[in-house]
Amino acid sequence: MSETIKLAAFCGSLRKGSFNRLALAAFTERLPAGVTLSTIEIGDWPLYDADVQAKGFPDKVQAAHKAMLEADGIVFASPEYNYSISGVLKNAIDWLSRMTPQPFAAKPIAMFGASGGPLGTARAQYHLRQMMVFLDGRPVNKPEVMIGAAQTKFVDGKFTDEAGAKLLADLGASLALAIRQTRAAAKVS
Repeated sequence: MSETIKLAAFCGSLRKGSFNRLALAAFTERLPAGVTLSTIEIGDWPLYDADVQAKGFPDKVQAAHKAMLEADGIVFASPEYNYSISGVLKNAIDWLSRMTPQPFAAKPIAMFGASGGPLGTARAQYHLRQMMVFLDGRPVNKPEVMIGAAQTKFVDGKFTDEAGAKLLADLGASLALAIRQTRAAAKVS
């Protein structure tokens, strides 16, 4: 039996009943056996400020850093605001990007998002991918999961889109595979 896989997740939407929180719950429900996920809450982090950093990283940022270092992979569920990711998610990435060791480096990463528009969160995910390239993260390329017209795909808090549910399950399987490959490569080198 293979080792348990631990994922650390970020939801870029603060609203409790947001489509992205619901999509993250749907993703979690469809994870392969042996994969666990814990969400890092980012809503009450201070805005990134180098003067604050100079006095020491906030406790919540340090706790998130520790959780990320202990995780085998990272998950982002992000809305799309003004063609990009939400400010709260960008703020969390800005804080964490300044930590040592770099918590995104060489980590397999899954990303998806839900929005009311027809393109889902395509542009936000492309910006997030650009950030992860700079931070040396390893985004899973396929499948891309962009849940458009989200208001029609959740009923009573449950994701009801069969094609989207399969994509979320496939993304979880792809992330688990990427983590296993990363582990195998580390054992060889």
